[in-house]
Amino acid sequence: MSAAYKHVKFEGRLVMVGFGAIGQGVLPLLLRHIDIPRDRITIITAEERGHQEAAELGVKFVLDPLTRENMKGVLDQYLTAGDFLLNLSIDVGSVDLIRYCGPRGILYLDTCIEPWAGGYTDASISPALRSNYALREAALALREGHGPTTAVLTHGANPGLVSHFVKQALLDIARDTGSPAAPPTDREGWAALAQRLGVKTIHIAERDTQVSETPKRRGEFVNTWSVDGFIGEGMQPTELGWGTHERHWPVDGKHHDYGCRAAIYLDRPGASTRVRTWAPHEGPFLGFLITHGESISIADHLTVQENGKAVYRPTVHYAYHPCDDAILSLHELAGKNWAPQKHKRLLMGEISKGIDELGVLLMGHAKGIYWYGTHLSVGDARSLAPYNNATSLQVTSSVMAAVIWAMENPKVGIVEPDDLNYQRIIELALPYLGEVGGTYGDWTPIQGRGELYDEDIDRDDPWQFKNFRVV
Repeated sequence: MSAAYKHVKFEGRLVMVGFGAIGQGVLPLLLRHIDIPRDRITIITAEERGHQEAAELGVKFVLDPLTRENMKGVLDQYLTAGDFLLNLSIDVGSVDLIRYCGPRGILYLDTCIEPWAGGYTDASISPALRSNYALREAALALREGHGPTTAVLTHGANPGLVSHFVKQALLDIARDTGSPAAPPTDREGWAALAQRLGVKTIHIAERDTQVSETPKRRGEFVNTWSVDGFIGEGMQPTELGWGTHERHWPVDGKHHDYGCRAAIYLDRPGASTRVRTWAPHEGPFLGFLITHGESISIADHLTVQENGKAVYRPTVHYAYHPCDDAILSLHELAGKNWAPQKHKRLLMGEISKGIDELGVLLMGHAKGIYWYGTHLSVGDARSLAPYNNATSLQVTSSVMAAVIWAMENPKVGIVEPDDLNYQRIIELALPYLGEVGGTYGDWTPIQGRGELYDEDIDRDDPWQFKNFRVV
């Protein structure tokens, strides 16, 4: 690859923990855009999967599962000050990895904050402590004592890229409503802009239409990205940033009595909670309200405080319609009382067609609704980067962008996607995202409802969470 593609020269070593679909997909992008010798990259993983891809790319592959007990001993062999730990694993405790990296001067990035194996489904742990809220608070608590070395939390596509999409969408709405704004320079400025525009609700609205010629079989979980990762987050409690405009408390809603208090959870798995949402190509659809870190961080960063009280915050949550075979897989999973299927299939090379439509849907402002995001087909994804489908490339391009940003900004401490330069991240990821842009619409979650059945709808404010939720 020509040196013109290299955005940064990295003098340290890079260790990747985990080498599933995202790890395999991101490595070619890192090699393409970062000037680093291949013999300074090491993969540490718990599975043999990906060994051939690593060999093809000339990168060292170490089969040595990390545990609480061996983590330090293993990592000490490969990492020292000035190196980079890229955590793309599941079942490895992110908080412990961050705690390891900070005092040693090791750069760090992950795509979600993971507990150790079993942490998502351990019945002895309360839903509140299995939540992304609790994991986020534990990670942010490390800021004191971490030191200046950069650690980027939860930066894939979502969480990650979508936080930057929100900022671009806010600026677009401001421009199109006749009150253009310069990009704010701090979180208070972004929150004030969202408040001024009257944004009440933000969905991360995603519809995956990728299909395989081989249909899902009984007893099999099929997905276009990590099966274990999807099952794990689907088993966590439903979580959402809770807006100040909300006036109907969910019957199963619970709040946290510590931390930022920007989010609540429902006492049920995210894989059992559905919401109404909208995207330009698909139109209206039902998505699962799967917990994600961006639901909390975006809501927190867009909160306006006065005298210690939140006077403005939008409701923020994920609304995800995975590929159709994954929908069938979730239905079967729920029917088996959440006992995972014995067989798992990751759709990659066998995908025959389809797109992943991923964006942010901002609602309640003067122009109704505005969706900003990416439409990426599997064909385009394959032409842009090896070892990727449409879903994975949206993640891997964002990981690549954030790794470069961290290398360019190595001394900012622990940060979330909302703290990064949104323009730089979008600029770096954009070549891999297919069609990117915004679309206005006139959809609301109460459109056409009440005609067949007498539904309990708040017609005075269509942007109430109760109107989105499918009961």
